[in-house]
Amino acid sequence: MRQPTVTEAPRIHPVLQLADLRRHYRQGNREIRVLDGASIEIYPGQAVALVGPSGAGKSTLLHVAGLLETPDSGHVLIGGRDCSKLSDRERTRVRRHEMGFVYQFHQLLPEFSAVENVVIPQLILGTSRRQANHRASELLSNMGLAERLHHRPAELSGGEQQRTAICRALANAPRLLLADEPTGNLDPKTSDHVFESLIDLIRRTGVSALIATHNLQLAASMDRVVRLADGHLVEMTPGQLV
Repeated sequence: MRQPTVTEAPRIHPVLQLADLRRHYRQGNREIRVLDGASIEIYPGQAVALVGPSGAGKSTLLHVAGLLETPDSGHVLIGGRDCSKLSDRERTRVRRHEMGFVYQFHQLLPEFSAVENVVIPQLILGTSRRQANHRASELLSNMGLAERLHHRPAELSGGEQQRTAICRALANAPRLLLADEPTGNLDPKTSDHVFESLIDLIRRTGVSALIATHNLQLAASMDRVVRLADGHLVEMTPGQLV
């Protein structure tokens, strides 16, 4: 008698997997172990806060995760693909298609308007200008910037500039968003507003995110919190953030 087949549920793979990352630097005769076996898995749609003391290596971790820096050992998997040993050209292609980056300082192109700053990355990827304009306008409007589309960065407030930078990072619909202290250069009230807008946009787009922040209150509003200390990543509970 023929046995009935069992259909297994499709396995959900991490968008980002960092496995046993190690990154050491030399300072004179001293070896500084910034990453010493750091590992994490981030799944589709998850927003993960990265916390830790200044100098712990959060920026280094983000650079390695974003294929901007090569670890001494360990693996960086994007969508299940091991990107650790790719050529510079292939790493650039993965960054362009799969990732978005937000930094503490917005780094917008000063001679272009807000909407143009969000359009340009899409044109580089081959999107038509009409489609690029539509997506840029939609993203900026969702961030409360519908009335500021055609203003240049110098005409925008600090919070508006950073919200524009977030839209630029999401312009090409990446799988993964990496943000390094995206509200660290803003006053507390503006920081809270921009962070809320960022989390809302993450929810709208379904992107996965790893966001470095010193603000534990903001970190607690995310799906997960991991702490980088002594080169390791440790999952934190809500009670440990108090």
